[in-house]
Amino acid sequence: MEYSHWLNLKALLGGLVQRGHEVTVLTPSATVLVDTGNSSGFHVVPFSVEKNEEDVALFFENWLAFWTYEVPKLSTFEYGAALQELLVNYSRHTKQQCKSAVLNKDLIKTLKDGKYEVVIGDGVCPCAELMAEILGIPFVYSIRMSMGYTLEKYCGGLSAPPSYVPVPMTMLTDKMTFMERVKNMFFFIYFDFWFQNFEMKDWDQFYSDVLGRPTTLCETMGKAEMWLIRTYWDFEFPRPYLPNFEFVGGLHCKPAKPLPEEMEKFVQSSGEHGVVVFSLGSMVKNLTEEKSNLIAAALAQIPQKVLWRYEGKPPATLGSNTRTYNWIPQNDLLGHPKTKAFITHGGTNGIYEAIYHGVPMIGVPMFADQPDNIAHMKAKGAAVEVDFHKMTTADMLNALKTVINDPSYKENAMRLSRIHHDQPVKPLDRAVFWIEFVMRHKGAKHLRPAAHDLTWYQYHSLDVIGFLLACVATVVFIVVKSCLFCFRKLGKTGKKQKRA
Repeated sequence: MEYSHWLNLKALLGGLVQRGHEVTVLTPSATVLVDTGNSSGFHVVPFSVEKNEEDVALFFENWLAFWTYEVPKLSTFEYGAALQELLVNYSRHTKQQCKSAVLNKDLIKTLKDGKYEVVIGDGVCPCAELMAEILGIPFVYSIRMSMGYTLEKYCGGLSAPPSYVPVPMTMLTDKMTFMERVKNMFFFIYFDFWFQNFEMKDWDQFYSDVLGRPTTLCETMGKAEMWLIRTYWDFEFPRPYLPNFEFVGGLHCKPAKPLPEEMEKFVQSSGEHGVVVFSLGSMVKNLTEEKSNLIAAALAQIPQKVLWRYEGKPPATLGSNTRTYNWIPQNDLLGHPKTKAFITHGGTNGIYEAIYHGVPMIGVPMFADQPDNIAHMKAKGAAVEVDFHKMTTADMLNALKTVINDPSYKENAMRLSRIHHDQPVKPLDRAVFWIEFVMRHKGAKHLRPAAHDLTWYQYHSLDVIGFLLACVATVVFIVVKSCLFCFRKLGKTGKKQKRA
């Protein structure tokens, strides 16, 4: 996986390296972020793919632009079709890369000779589980969430009652009104239907051909020993989960380090007003000129200094209090005592750094899980949301003033931070423990729920319910027939007595 997915996985692999493990990163030869050097202590093995780095970067750039700018303009009915198209394009891109890896005989021989003990992969990027099957070793997932929790539900066996577990993409909380529960149920059914029809036959056939036996993508994914979920209860709403699901949100977070000298001087020049940190993540580098100018105009009107991760030509309305940077040490800035607020697109990694350091947020969600992430932070009182597509300069300015001047947002952010830090084991250590656990025991089958061995109708006890209904119907039928028989007998006896 690329971008924030890779950055999170990189932190996890770094924890394994620190524990003395040898880590090999299998990556396409065309990658956007994965460093093919050995700077992180990994042994990187690139495999050849048809696309080059420019092709991959352009694919994600166009894919992101369509989801960010075009999809929100569509009607409700058009939205579903467009989302389907986006995910199909991503699926085909992923499958093409997977084929390049698993059909490379020399690569497979090299990996088998390496005698690896475990495979780690991102759950929304199919292939790690197939590679693990080929190598005959257990595998572990690192995942934030899938569309509608479909992978976790169907492949992992995780329960997600729609009565109080909000479906991703709904922007709902666990406290739903009746109509919100109707909406949640609609999305629940829609994603279930979508999952059953989403190119599954192609993936199932592909996996069956490679393994030489009938199987399905979901059956293969269901063999995961552990699912390491990249959130925690400081972020999530309470919900049921299984023994082989562990919540390790914020595993990449660290104490703040000193800032570069020039940046520290700028931060200190803010005086008692402090600074605002602004970043839209690893995927979004530039905004349209119109969006950039209206945001810059809002930033120019606050007394705080602003550090904005922004590439390209500076906006015309940029104020003297705002500096743009191609890159910023986001974690270190969020941990700085002068930081008052964080303007974020709502990516999980950035939100967790804000939670870790207790910084309130202005959320500007753009695509994927970001609207849901910000909805979680709003529900917990640590963020204000600004609609990316409809916002004005006044909207951004009001959101900034609210988060900075209303002490409740800082208090709630600090409360979440205390919850995050009050754990018996740090998230990274817990994630590393479970990976090592799988390695020591060559799996974790004792944590695997029996739900994987049941059909869908057995899982929902429809066969038992049907049997019990049949029993009740049989008893009712016998009772009714017996009563009718008795009534007829009594009727005949009464007539004979009258004749006598």
